[in-house]
This record gives sequence, C-alpha cells and structure tokens, in this order.
Amino acid sequence: MKNISILGATGSIGTQTLDVIRKEKERFKLIAVTANTSYLKIIDIINEFKPKLVGMMDEDAYKKVKNYCFEKQIDMEILCGIEGLNRAATMEEVQIVVTSVVGMIGLIPTINAIRAKKDIALANKETLVVGGEIVMKEAIKAEVNILPVDSEHGAIFQCLQGNKNNKISNLLVTASGGPFRGKHKSELIDIKPEDALKHPKWNMGKKISIDSATLMNKGLEVIEAHWLFNMPFENIKVVIHPQSIIHSMVEYSDGSVISQMASTDMRLPIQYALNFPSRSERIVEAIDFFSIGNLTFEKPDMESFGCLKLAYEIGEMGGNMPTVLNAANEIAVELFLQNKITFLQIEDIIREATEKFTYIRDIDLDIILDTDKRVREYVKNKYDL
Repeated sequence: MKNISILGATGSIGTQTLDVIRKEKERFKLIAVTANTSYLKIIDIINEFKPKLVGMMDEDAYKKVKNYCFEKQIDMEILCGIEGLNRAATMEEVQIVVTSVVGMIGLIPTINAIRAKKDIALANKETLVVGGEIVMKEAIKAEVNILPVDSEHGAIFQCLQGNKNNKISNLLVTASGGPFRGKHKSELIDIKPEDALKHPKWNMGKKISIDSATLMNKGLEVIEAHWLFNMPFENIKVVIHPQSIIHSMVEYSDGSVISQMASTDMRLPIQYALNFPSRSERIVEAIDFFSIGNLTFEKPDMESFGCLKLAYEIGEMGGNMPTVLNAANEIAVELFLQNKITFLQIEDIIREATEKFTYIRDIDLDIILDTDKRVREYVKNKYDL
C-alpha cells in the first residue's frame, strides 16, 4: 500500500486524485491533504478518508476546520499557511506527494518533498517552469521519481516506457486549441472572461482555463517538457488536436510515432502516476473508435496566440526569465478575470515584463523567489490591482 499526500486536495486534480484513491482503497491510503479556503470540502475529506494531517492556507478556513475537529473530537494535526504545505509534503510515512496546487506556491514544498525522498506526482506546472533546472537536479540527487500527472506529459511519459535506449527525434505535445481555435487576432479584441472560461474539452479552474484560451498553458507545458524529458526546445512541437483523444506523441529516430490515446479524463494519468510502474484496472471510459469519426491535426497560430511563441522564446533563454513570464502571466490573468484589462493585453503585459527585468542566467531559489516577487509587484502597481 502506498501512502499519499495531496497538496491542493479540493481543486480539479485533487478531487480526481481522491476518486482514484476511493476506487483503489486496497492500494492507497490518504495521509495528508492541504487546501486554500475550501474548508467544507476538507471536512468531507476528513470524514471519508480520515487523514492524519490537514493544512489550510487561509487562516479563517484553518480555524473553521480546527473548531470542527474539536467539536467532533477528531484527533488530527491541523496546520495553517505554508507550514501545512511543507509538513504535508515531508511527513515520514508519506511515499508519494501529489502536487496539485496552482501557482508558484508549489515550488518550495515540492523541493522539500524531493529532499525528503518522496516521489512526486506533479500537476503543478509552475514548479518546473520557474525551477526546472533546480528541481530536476534535486530529484536526481535524491533518486526520486518525478511522475507527470497532467494529460500531455503523462502521455509522453507513457510513450517513453520501454524505449530507454532509442533515440528521440521530437516530442509532439497536443493541444485542443482552446475556445478560440481558428480565430484571427482581430477576432479576439472583445473577448470577455466568461467566453474564455468555456473550454471545449476540459473542466478546469479559472486560471488554467484562461491559460488554455491564450495558449500560454501549452507554452508552459513546452517549458515543462524541456526539463522533464531533457529535450531541446526545437524538438518539442505543439500540435493542435481538437478531439483531445491523442494526448501526446513521441517521434523516434526511425520515423515511428508512438501516441497515447484515451478518453478525456484526468483520472487516467493520475492513476498511472500513482501506480507506476504498474497499470491498474480501468477508471475511465473505453474509447469507442467507431463513434470518434476523424482525428484531425493543425499547426498552432503563434501570431494570433502570441503567448505560445513568447513561451518558446523565454524558455530558450532560461535563467530567471521563465519566472518573469510565469509571474507576469499569473497577474495578467487575474487582471483579465477582474475585467481590468482586455484579453489581448495579457500577452502585452507578459512581453513588457520580460523586456523590463534584467536577465540572470545562473539562478538559485532566492533569485527565483525575488524575481517572482518583484514582477508581481511591478504589474500590480502599474495596473492598480
């Protein structure tokens, strides 16, 4: 039996991880969970799974969970803030940590978990986008697995199994194209947040949904793939595949392309990561090839969706620039969701930030955290957030 900790247990990935644990109770035990403000969902988790530790980022939510446990005489460890994240990531009995928090907040707990020799089921893109070089070095040093949970990297990871000694030509990262696939830049001028949140295939949080609409989500995945699979950026290709049946592909030196296909359900890559190197019983619907119809592929429009092009450029630069890209994007998305900027201004703000801040090639955690803080302050102050 594997002991599991979930950082971000009430979000989309967290709740689907709970589905996997629920289905495979004989394989997994939930030891620790964290959340931000969703105390009612955490209380439900406490009652069903009876974890040993709960961490709440929000102080009011922490107090409500603590009071509930006191009233019900539930004996468990309850922590507030970053202390809860770090404790959940490093508990001695935990074997695998699912990092599904959104944003930079996941970086430090993930590194602490690696140093505590925990395998990582990684769903937090920002961890590798801003700290990929550091994280992968720490993982190699600690001899732990970084197991990708998101659909695309999970697919590539599966396509690589059994091919350790075979030369790879390209990683082909698929993308649905988001809600505005096929639209020209001139058609994106008056886009509203409610329009951008309507993803055609995936049910995701607001921030990731906007990233999907701008294709920044795919740009972040390209940077992530560079670090996860040690692949040059010129050999990582984005392919628009609106049916979202093929989740990504690997092209080998002989011209063979191996793909991973499945229904659009995040529980499968989560289940594979938790059970690795074994496969478990079906948790998703089987593909009905006779009802699919056609599988189509398109080249991404990097002029209309400039965030993807920008991510390639910044990824190639490396150093602290991906931190600038990520921080500026997070604040720009927040501004857009509050109707303070237009959809196209998201790209403008990110590009402006990457041009304003000084490039630092050799980075450490302090540089990453300082850069992140200064970029956020700059964008917030300029746009009165």
